[in-house]
Amino acid sequence: MLDRQSPRHTPLPVGARQRGPEAASNNVKAFLKKVEHVERTGRREGQRRRGGRLVFAMDATASRAPTWERAMQIQAEMFRTATTLGGLEIQLVYYRGLNECRAGPWVTEASVLWNLMSRVTCAAGPTQIERILRHILSAAESSPKVNAAVFIGDCMEENIDALIAVASSLSSISIPVFLFHEGSDSTAATVFRLIASVTRGAYCHLNAASPDELRALLSAVAVYAAGGRKALLAHGRSTGGLALYLTEQMRQS
Repeated sequence: MLDRQSPRHTPLPVGARQRGPEAASNNVKAFLKKVEHVERTGRREGQRRRGGRLVFAMDATASRAPTWERAMQIQAEMFRTATTLGGLEIQLVYYRGLNECRAGPWVTEASVLWNLMSRVTCAAGPTQIERILRHILSAAESSPKVNAAVFIGDCMEENIDALIAVASSLSSISIPVFLFHEGSDSTAATVFRLIASVTRGAYCHLNAASPDELRALLSAVAVYAAGGRKALLAHGRSTGGLALYLTEQMRQS
């Protein structure tokens, strides 16, 4: 089972450093305007959801250390964006070390998410993707249910059949997983694509030199979790690029 953390005033007890996120970029400001347009359209059509839940899971093993600081800043911007989307709740989950896999509380405030995330540091150990997927499955049994999940990682060292079995269970309850792949591990790429396909989510390989890619992708997933496929489709049409790429993958699934 995952280690569960107490309420938001007791953040994930992993590190001690805290660093505030940088101001939102012009790209994020433009994105927020587009989200407002999507929400106004949804209200007119009577199709807008009230909030949603997104599990945000990440590999915090040592291999990700070279890109960790930059990823923290980008993800902080994503959280700032996501928390504007009508009550979207996000749960931070991570694994690292030999047997450490932790889940934080459900929160809606970007500052709280940053406080939790900024305390996570990398530690050497094997991947624990199956534990992440099983946690998502368990969280789906609660109320309100989970609408989507994100996983960011760079490698895979587990039994493929076991992972796909859990992914099939997630598919049966309509929870898509969006997998963002750092690095060049071919086994991880194959398995991440399979999980995305089985859960009717999406896979994308991240270019380490382009932080804007991760920001755009995570923002698109936040739109999906808050407003469903119709909101993501509208966002993809208006934004194009990577957001549209995600919607096309989901359509094919």
